Amino acid sequence: MTIYHSVTELIGRTPLIQLHKLDTGPCSLFLKLENQNPGGSIKDRVALSMINEAERTGKLKPGGTIIEATAGNTGLGLALIAAQKGYSLILVVPDKMSREKIFHLRALGAQVVLTRSDVNKGHPAYYQDYAQRLASELPGAFYIDQFNNEANPLAHRTTTAPELYEQLDGRIDAIVVGVGSGGTLGGLQAWFAEHSPHTEFVLADPAGSVLADQVETGRYHDAGSWLVEGIGEDFIPPLAHIEGVNRAWRITDREAFTTARELLKTEGILAGSSSGTLLAAALKYCQAQTTPKRVVTFACDSGNKYLSKMFNDDWMRQQGLITRPQAGDLSDYIALRHDEGATVTAAPDDTLSTVLARMRLYDISQLPVLENGKVVGIIDEWDLLRHIGGDGDRFALPVTAAMTRQVEFLDKHAPESALHAIFDRGLVAVINDNDRFLGLITRSDVLTAWRNRLQQ
Repeated sequence: MTIYHSVTELIGRTPLIQLHKLDTGPCSLFLKLENQNPGGSIKDRVALSMINEAERTGKLKPGGTIIEATAGNTGLGLALIAAQKGYSLILVVPDKMSREKIFHLRALGAQVVLTRSDVNKGHPAYYQDYAQRLASELPGAFYIDQFNNEANPLAHRTTTAPELYEQLDGRIDAIVVGVGSGGTLGGLQAWFAEHSPHTEFVLADPAGSVLADQVETGRYHDAGSWLVEGIGEDFIPPLAHIEGVNRAWRITDREAFTTARELLKTEGILAGSSSGTLLAAALKYCQAQTTPKRVVTFACDSGNKYLSKMFNDDWMRQQGLITRPQAGDLSDYIALRHDEGATVTAAPDDTLSTVLARMRLYDISQLPVLENGKVVGIIDEWDLLRHIGGDGDRFALPVTAAMTRQVEFLDKHAPESALHAIFDRGLVAVINDNDRFLGLITRSDVLTAWRNRLQQ
């Protein structure tokens, strides 16, 4: 086996797998596992290409600072390579980025600057405008600008495209891609136009992005919003050469996330949200064919960056992307159902230290205290503050020393107005079905349920 001497040597040459357990119609569907790159995504190729080219042209000096705007994966690739080469890195990212990506970036030594994801190009808080302004203000900084950097598509023209062609013996009828910066589409098109001009390019676009409109009508209007990370835009990236695409599929967040979850369950491949978009579009394309075709798409990045989001049932429910059957009672408002094993609880003899650890681990502020399956109290952060009072030794006290025993119980058949009376007193409602504990309802749970009703 080959021994490598730098993690950068592991970038590229990713495996290709044929999918057999999903409905691909008459077609053969292949998935290139770009999540096997060392930084976990296809953007490792781009990051290496852009840094190497900046060094070659003298735009990036030893010990310099790189600045970039990114929805995540380009940033991870840049952080990986910058750490290996000794560069400082500042990344401006929209605030919808998953926590896992942010933690990963910071662990690699990058400085992460969060900005708004609800504004469009031209607004000073828009992540690309923000990064460009920051680079102009910081002496010696280099704005790597993946959206206009020709070394971005160069990475795919020189590595990804010939790899695919070799892996499939030159027999590729269609390639399904998404567009973020546009480098993947632009680079692949350039290579295949020369070596396999019959190969068709199909766009997978998040619903709300303007790119599918441009493909279908040659113009676009204002963008909507979407939760998928890394692809979809509110403008046409010049590197994409979108005019070379004649077919596009719009994929909703629900379709993208559901497809990515299904890929894990059926094929055992843990891929990210953009991969769900690409795969959903590829399956639609394959199922629409009347003759067999060989179709390729990408697992753009690893799903381990989205475990707190699209692979988290509670987050999916909070976003209205998966729903339970409605019972028509207060149980419809419970976000974390006890009968589903989702409620985080405490026992009367647990220590206050244990309670605090659970609050921090699960990012919650109160726990019901259960004894023999019944709620005997509630403990929240204020109870901990009041009973510990700065004395660290009191963390060893049992929950019974600090919990609130005056619990507001409601039967699930109580009217919604009963919740408001409890919330007015700053409390949470404990919902029972007769004597069986179902879960808690907080003000946030009600607001989320109302919002999801509106979206449906």
